[in-house]
Amino acid sequence: MKQCTHTEALPHPEPAPLSETCPECLAAGSHPVQLRMCLECGHVGCCDSSPMRHATEHHKESGHPVMRTFEAGESWRWCFVDHVLV
Repeated sequence: MKQCTHTEALPHPEPAPLSETCPECLAAGSHPVQLRMCLECGHVGCCDSSPMRHATEHHKESGHPVMRTFEAGESWRWCFVDHVLV
């Protein structure tokens, strides 16, 4: 079973969210489907079901490997590099 090799290097405690919604969607006048938060820096971006996929774009631009859901009642994490739930 494949495992994430990046969780050990994440900051503790996790960063505070930099916003309450996806700022790129807000600036573009778009509405995110669901939100994700980068566990390296706290950037909040929209999920891949959203038209602009800003959480994935943040990973591509920054190289930050792990994000978590930013939805109430959910607690999962995703590693973009290893392509696994953490």
